[in-house]
Amino acid sequence: MSKWLLATMALSLPALAHAGGPHGNPVEQAHDRQELRQDAREARDDYQDLRQVESLLARYDSARGRGARRDLLQVEQDLRGYVASELNESRRELAQDKQEARASAHEVRRDGYRYDDRKDHRDDVRDVRQESRALRQTRSIAQELNGLYGHMDSGSLTRKRMLIADLVQLAREETAQNRQEMREDRREAREDSRWH
Repeated sequence: MSKWLLATMALSLPALAHAGGPHGNPVEQAHDRQELRQDAREARDDYQDLRQVESLLARYDSARGRGARRDLLQVEQDLRGYVASELNESRRELAQDKQEARASAHEVRRDGYRYDDRKDHRDDVRDVRQESRALRQTRSIAQELNGLYGHMDSGSLTRKRMLIADLVQLAREETAQNRQEMREDRREAREDSRWH
């Protein structure tokens, strides 16, 4: 075998080992598939959350319009459950986002600061910031609602309605962010399936 051929093979093997051959890295591809499945689950959950909080707002408006105190108290009870669930979900998602940001930072260092790795890491850091902000906002709304539950004066009813509307807006933003995350993860899966 010629020295030129041996030298070419020696230089190609590390690149092939990293890329996983002409079809990308199987470990990265498996990770990408897992992220896409997780994105689909989160999208379904976020859509259900949005429908639930929109329903709470509609029920609240109906009960308030009819002056139905018992129905208002039931909506408040359901709202407490919704907010508690959202706080738990936000904490869990923030922990996952932080883990992904740490993993992508490690990947950047391991792979020699490739552009797509740096971009993925920036996306992951942005996700952490967004989820952290959503958690802070939900906590703030929960605290204010806790002080208003059971109050039926006009000012309290109006403020509760505004806070429920804020929860609807947060749910809409979460749904939009999830669509963006799915687009990014699909792009990353396409990149990882190519030969680097």
